[in-house]
Amino acid sequence: MEKSSDCAALPSTSRKDGGKLTKGCEKVYRYTHLVNGVALSLTDDEAERLAEHPRVERVQKSYRVYPSTVHTPDYLNLHKGVWSQFGGPVGAGENMIIGIVDTGIDPTHPSFTTRGQKLYGPLRKYRGRCDVAKEFPRGSCNGKIIGARFFNAAIKKGGFNASIHFASPLDGEGHGTHTASIAAGNYGVPVIMNGANFGKASGVAPRSRIAVYKALYRHIGGFIPDVIAACDQAVADGVDILSLSLGPNSPPSGSSTTFLNVLDIALLNAVKANVLVVQAAGNEGPYPKTVTSFSPWVLSVAAGVDDRTFRNTMVLGNRQIIKGTGIAPPTRGGGLYRLILAQDAVQGRGDPLLSPSECQSPKLYNNLLVRGKILICTYTFDFVYGGSTMQQLVKTAKSLGAAGVTVVVDSDSSGQKFEPVPLAIPVIVLPTSADSNILLSYYNRFTKKDRKGKILTFGATARIGNGQTITYTRSAQRVALFSSRGPNVKDFNFNEADILKPNIMAPGYMIWGAWTPIGTSQAAFAGQRFAMISGTSMATPHVAGLAALLKWKYPTWSPSALVSAMTTTADVADRFGRPLQAQSPSPDGSPLLQTATPFDMGGGALNIHAAMNPGLIFETGYLDYVRFLCSLSTPREVLGATKMSCPRLAGKPTDLNIPSITFANLVKTVYVARTVTNVAAVAEKYTISITNAPDFVVTANPAVFTIGVGRRNKQTIVFTVRATRASQASSFARITFKGSLSHVIRVPVSVVNKRLR
Repeated sequence: MEKSSDCAALPSTSRKDGGKLTKGCEKVYRYTHLVNGVALSLTDDEAERLAEHPRVERVQKSYRVYPSTVHTPDYLNLHKGVWSQFGGPVGAGENMIIGIVDTGIDPTHPSFTTRGQKLYGPLRKYRGRCDVAKEFPRGSCNGKIIGARFFNAAIKKGGFNASIHFASPLDGEGHGTHTASIAAGNYGVPVIMNGANFGKASGVAPRSRIAVYKALYRHIGGFIPDVIAACDQAVADGVDILSLSLGPNSPPSGSSTTFLNVLDIALLNAVKANVLVVQAAGNEGPYPKTVTSFSPWVLSVAAGVDDRTFRNTMVLGNRQIIKGTGIAPPTRGGGLYRLILAQDAVQGRGDPLLSPSECQSPKLYNNLLVRGKILICTYTFDFVYGGSTMQQLVKTAKSLGAAGVTVVVDSDSSGQKFEPVPLAIPVIVLPTSADSNILLSYYNRFTKKDRKGKILTFGATARIGNGQTITYTRSAQRVALFSSRGPNVKDFNFNEADILKPNIMAPGYMIWGAWTPIGTSQAAFAGQRFAMISGTSMATPHVAGLAALLKWKYPTWSPSALVSAMTTTADVADRFGRPLQAQSPSPDGSPLLQTATPFDMGGGALNIHAAMNPGLIFETGYLDYVRFLCSLSTPREVLGATKMSCPRLAGKPTDLNIPSITFANLVKTVYVARTVTNVAAVAEKYTISITNAPDFVVTANPAVFTIGVGRRNKQTIVFTVRATRASQASSFARITFKGSLSHVIRVPVSVVNKRLR
């Protein structure tokens, strides 16, 4: 990136037409904190010529990024555990600032109000401001929302429309409001939708301040110059934690390694400024190499499924019970209602442009036939990728006077994509082909037709149960099917990296959070103040909120210390000692469960209570990260990105002192050193045990050590990792440090390819 401060000062490179390259060029941003450079609007030819200039370190093309709780505070045991250390939720996260780079915020939402709250006074450490507009008036930044900015200089080139995108911090999409409330929304906000009370929502750090940096926009996502400008401003403003529920769809090109792409270098400099960066791992699972958060200085978050289930039942007239799902009320009374298949209710010839089975328009049907009956509709991939919605289905049923709706699936594949949403009328979904066929067989058996197929009588009956009662199973987290998986990649060609991703797992499936009524990305929640959605975007603010609590307790800890405390104390087994599971595809629509690996969940499932007292931590600083880059790239590339010179002996990527050991290629035997620091209040004796893989073995030296009190008391352990069998299948081991005074931390070891020579 060029070092000059404005467009006119850029090097002038001649063009074929005799003009100067930078004459009249449009400067989009001048970065001042995280990246020493500018964002320019250039043609491809101009960019190529600028890259050849000796005073220009690197030119990288812009790319897009995309947006990747009622029960989770209880599920994470916040009430009885961590919050008690802060005097309860009223003090949890006091004076911590979480920067949210997202789609903005709805400042009128009760999750962010200061009414009834302890006064939020000014914070000296925060240097930001509030962008005011007609739709984001003065007072929107109320102390809880400590600052709010928007960045749209780059996206103006990509279809910005002020009437729907808003040139202000106002959230016109919903995603940013949702993530902000998960991280730091007010405690005990009632969640009411369709007249039903679904409990009370709370952020993980409900007393923390929220600093808003809008860089993503509805239907578009965001462009990297805007995102970097937002991160740059957040660090300059003095945030403690930076939460990024966003990322690219694939590894960005333009640099020799993913770790040197312009966003990751900006985030490295955020860490240099002592700001912890938490980023979504991506939603392209369950396939390998789909993680889109790459660098070791960023805490990458996978999504877990918690213990809530949304069960419902349908009782048929022959007393058979079919299990389904759906967050909806029951049919009225205890009686049975006649069933009618949508295709059998079509009047006339229908509409060739509309599928009668999906129930998307009342004009297709004979309302006299449907009124008072349970309408059977079909869930297809049009609901997933097309224009069909459950909301329009409900409108159709209400317009026709149906007593309720049963939704069958046309395949297990489409059923696997269904996620329950709160609905205002009785609805049950049968998400498997097997259960759908049971219902359809019963319907066909008791529906009499003449020889021409005309219905004579509707004899099939049923009633729908109450789906608004949510069941809690007390099961451990499972890796969500959609959550992106490792191994991590080091370049655009998807070559494996020696860095573990993701790093940790947090709840990210069907998470309640604040919403803006004008939000459009989730049709199910249009006009609502709350939404229940899924993604690593939802998991990320859970971790950002915990990080704020952790930093409040340990204000001098570095970002790497915070990461270490969370990842090494994460759960890898359920309460019965069984390994955590990961969802994977199956042919019948119900996800298979397989033992989760570090490539699925990193260190494991977030354990907030254990993270508050880890005992040992692995610390890594800015210079360590620079040496890591030197082990992968040329000294010139590293110098251009970091302004730091590489040492003569750069070492290996696996030398980085992080709480994991990962090999893309293990050849014979390799020695890996790790240094731990005692952060407990007492000296402690530790014993190292290792659960080995079938095709490689890990040993530790020393295997037993005593470490004194204080941050200066460190212990280096040399691990020998030896391949015992050639294999190209990923395999895993686990190193456990068990202290004599109850501290336990774990370090995953992951190897992709093993060779004996």
